[in-house]
Amino acid sequence: MACRRCGKVKQEQLAFLADNPFYTKRFAFYVGRRCRASPIRDVAKELRLDWHTVKTLEQQYMREQLRRAGTPGPRVIGLDEVSIKKGHVYRIVVSDLLRQRPIWFGGTDRSEASLEQFYAWLGPRKAARLRLAVMDMWKPFRLATARHAPQASILFDKFHVLRHLGDALDQVRKSEYARVSGRQRRFIKGQKYTLLAHRENLTLSGRRALKTLLAANKRLNTAYLLKESFGQLWDYGREGWARRFFEHWRAALKWQRLRPYEKFAAMIDRHWDGIAAYCRPENKVALGFVEGLNNKIRVLQRRAYGLRDEEYLRLKILTCMLPVL
Repeated sequence: MACRRCGKVKQEQLAFLADNPFYTKRFAFYVGRRCRASPIRDVAKELRLDWHTVKTLEQQYMREQLRRAGTPGPRVIGLDEVSIKKGHVYRIVVSDLLRQRPIWFGGTDRSEASLEQFYAWLGPRKAARLRLAVMDMWKPFRLATARHAPQASILFDKFHVLRHLGDALDQVRKSEYARVSGRQRRFIKGQKYTLLAHRENLTLSGRRALKTLLAANKRLNTAYLLKESFGQLWDYGREGWARRFFEHWRAALKWQRLRPYEKFAAMIDRHWDGIAAYCRPENKVALGFVEGLNNKIRVLQRRAYGLRDEEYLRLKILTCMLPVL
């Protein structure tokens, strides 16, 4: 329309229109809901729209989700890195573990400087309210958290600790395979994931293979039993009891010639404060969310055959746990 005041032709702003004026917000939100479960290509084909149009409408939908969710003020955060492409290219994902949603995605790598970008975004007032930070044993994460939120307790993620134990068990399996020969090798070959899995998660054939393997190799039997029993460490309600259990577990390694397990025990001893923090009642939080979020991010990347637009990936991650509009 022509403006009487300045004489220029202007477009009227209507509240019900999307950022793309050819579509309404209602339709944009419908497209956004469809894209939560389907790739852009499939939604564009179904609705007979251009691929870029669908992407733009979905981005508007996701930004509206973030606007309605509000600015977070977390008390308990989970820190982890996610690989976005080949060549060890990482970004940091920070989650609110009480509300169970990711709140920040960014950085240029998994360095201390990258995590400081999160604390700069959060601000000193909200950083001072943090009481617990759950992370892996990556030193830059610990240093940045200690600098910007010194009052927060640091808790090492149980699943990352057990992953190190699983790696130690696999090293024992490889050394045993190299040590034995002939028919003894056939019990060990191809049983990596049978040893790493929990017994209750194995199929009937897997349990039979595990029973045969443990009966045939005494050292692997000892290593497997030690791996299965170590998870009890997180069941204790007092640090003293947990420490006593760990000392007994480490004493059981004596004369067993399990060098990878001895290295693992030394690592646990060095990082004991971050593991024992889980014994305090106020630190009993769900530790599986960060690992579950990582799996969800991998599904998003795999469904799209890789995401080259980092801003789009950021929106997908930050809204994947938000309610549907």
